Amino acid sequence: MNRVHAILTLDMENIPSNFQEILKHEQEIVAKWKEEGILEHLFLRQTRNGAVLIFKGLDEEQVREKIKELPFYKLQKSIEYLNLILQF
Repeated sequence: MNRVHAILTLDMENIPSNFQEILKHEQEIVAKWKEEGILEHLFLRQTRNGAVLIFKGLDEEQVREKIKELPFYKLQKSIEYLNLILQF
């Protein structure tokens, strides 16, 4: 099954004062996606300035639309998408 990786980098120089509230909402959304079976993994970057989300069962366009639902989307510095084929 193919996977789409979304690599999100946040603009840490412009984090709003209500960041913790935004983070809580973000976590609720990704938990829902995990429950729905479309989010396979979520990795936080060691630098704490973003994350890697691994989606399954969606194509890149669908993932791009899902990512727009995230509160962190508005705080992004960049987002990179990688289409991968799972070998094992």
